[in-house]
Amino acid sequence: MAKQSVRSPKREAIVRGSGNVFADLNFPDAEERQTKLRLAHALNTVIDASRLTQEAAATRLGLNQPKVSALRNYRLEGFSVERLMALLTALDRDIEIVIRKKPKSRGARISVVAA
Repeated sequence: MAKQSVRSPKREAIVRGSGNVFADLNFPDAEERQTKLRLAHALNTVIDASRLTQEAAATRLGLNQPKVSALRNYRLEGFSVERLMALLTALDRDIEIVIRKKPKSRGARISVVAA
């Protein structure tokens, strides 16, 4: 009886992401997209915690319901970073921007951290 050789499947190299999926996918506006995503996530977290319906959120935010739906589904094309920050303040959230020198070990970046 002849031995059959068993081939092991080729292994793909695993590459650690940068922490910004948009940069990893080579979007030219990756930092802005990531910032908008984090702000939208913070907004959605507040809306969820407040148990607001889309209609109630729209009233509090001064938006129409379809805009709240877009926000809830992370369709952020119609929202600027500034507008998202204004919406957070409408939900009684403070926004703090800190500017500091970057470490030499990495490139400069923009980050949003929700407390």
